[in-house]
Amino acid sequence: MAKSKWELPVAFYFQVKIGNEEFAFKEASGLSTEIETESVKEGGVNDHTHLLPTQSKHGNLVLKRALNPINRNDVVWIKKIMEGDFSQSIVPRDIVVNLLGQDGSPIYTWTCSSAYPVKWEVDKLDSQANEVLIETLEFAYTTLKRS
Repeated sequence: MAKSKWELPVAFYFQVKIGNEEFAFKEASGLSTEIETESVKEGGVNDHTHLLPTQSKHGNLVLKRALNPINRNDVVWIKKIMEGDFSQSIVPRDIVVNLLGQDGSPIYTWTCSSAYPVKWEVDKLDSQANEVLIETLEFAYTTLKRS
């Protein structure tokens, strides 16, 4: 059977880069863009209103992984922001999510520009569960570009 040139992408083969470093995550979500609209009524037109675009907005990028040691570069950056007193400015970083093809090269890329952490959460601790402890990292970002 001949192999198709077009392969459907799989959701489980992806990589995440924060700045220039690659990090492993079990899940990435929140790659979304929405255009907000404003309703405008036109005088004499009673059967509809006009919806005009106003601006784009993005959901927060949510990344999940096993809890990592505090001395890792990404954790140091996040900890500095989340536990800081805002006396120093937040230094945002670009976060790139690549969906990978069978050969490991990116087939889709989402770039979240000027991202910074807004939430850091650890799953519940449960003495009766035999599971890996998962941390959830949530980032706000300025723009989302898909290529």
